[in-house]
Amino acid sequence: MEQFFALLGWLIVVYIVGSVPFGLLLAKMGRGIDPRLHGSRNTGATNVARTCGTRYAVATLILDLLKGFIPMLAATAISLSPLILTLSGLAALLGHMYSLFLDGRGGKGVATTIGIFLAVTPTPLIWSLILCIILVWTIGYVSLGSLALVASLPLFILLAGNFGFLVLSIVATVLVFGKHRENILRLARGEEKTWKRYLSPQPAPE
Repeated sequence: MEQFFALLGWLIVVYIVGSVPFGLLLAKMGRGIDPRLHGSRNTGATNVARTCGTRYAVATLILDLLKGFIPMLAATAISLSPLILTLSGLAALLGHMYSLFLDGRGGKGVATTIGIFLAVTPTPLIWSLILCIILVWTIGYVSLGSLALVASLPLFILLAGNFGFLVLSIVATVLVFGKHRENILRLARGEEKTWKRYLSPQPAPE
């Protein structure tokens, strides 16, 4: 029972860390803009790029990535149990997507997913990142590249024989796809914007 409450306490801490809305904090402090009111109304790096500019987006991306990477790295020091690592990764990801500080709203989870798997299974992640970068660079859609990244991750993990993280990768894929449902609809209609439109900040509506 003591171990159960210790694990529960750890997962709560990880969830809280994952909930910190770095995109919102950077946008408000740096530009006085609330990204929840503009663009896709999301606090993730892509919408921060749209509303505040590239440097704020890069900072948001790195910090959101670290929300997954640092807790997972710490979790590996506590235990190498696939169950505990899976629960830790989900706690970080759910915190980011359904933030305690944003009334249950949050980012789309791609950067945090990258951080999670970078800490525990980097080689499959790198292959998924390569696929993502190729798609984003050639086709231009960040959302499509992001979806390809998470969709291919279970396959690369399976090929690498890292079966302990297969469930985590599948659940992460489902969660990220769920958060991208509007992007998927826009892609199907041919209405999705390309990354080139995110290179400079757009003026916020009055």
